[in-house]
Amino acid sequence: MKVLVVGASRGIGAELVRQYLAAGAHVTATARADADVARLRALGAEAFALDVADPVSASSIGWRIEGAGFDVAIHGAGVYGPRTAGLEPPTVADFDAVMHTNVLGAMQVLPQLADALAPGAKLAVISSRMGSIGARSGTSGWLYRASKAALNSVLKDVALTLAGRAVCVALHPGWVRTDMGGPGADLSVEQSAADLRRTIAALTPADTGRFLNHDGTPIPW
Repeated sequence: MKVLVVGASRGIGAELVRQYLAAGAHVTATARADADVARLRALGAEAFALDVADPVSASSIGWRIEGAGFDVAIHGAGVYGPRTAGLEPPTVADFDAVMHTNVLGAMQVLPQLADALAPGAKLAVISSRMGSIGARSGTSGWLYRASKAALNSVLKDVALTLAGRAVCVALHPGWVRTDMGGPGADLSVEQSAADLRRTIAALTPADTGRFLNHDGTPIPW
């Protein structure tokens, strides 16, 4: 099996790389910093530097993975941004940083993955339940919420475009004990990654375009 993980410098992305490698997959991974790329290579992954928020850097992924034939592709690059509780207006700099990474990054990278996917491949973006409008009951991190709602829209368009060629889903990894989730979160990084791998493995063409929890249960848009 050939797997691509975009955004694997730490947290869930790095753990997905570790677990797929342990399962015997050939893994290609990206990270922004050279030191993180080196760590991924030390694990056994084929890795290269990529900044999804930088149009020049993002444009390089196409030729790097040309003809790879990935069975699984996971786009997990993302940032949280300011930790707000209510309707505190974001600064222009914060808005640009979050939206460029979480939304523009996906819009720049995902189209380039299409020709590098094997027939019947599974493509997932790491979204968040916080991006759900139907399930929303709080306002914390509203810039992050807006970016993940937009990412879900991007994924839906990708799913429509690649219908019949790949199964495309948005996945919520759970509330995970990462730098973003904090020490009080429900899930370990290992458990989240294991759940995500099982959910991706179980996907069928009927699932394309869906928004799913890490355990495979549906989340309202």
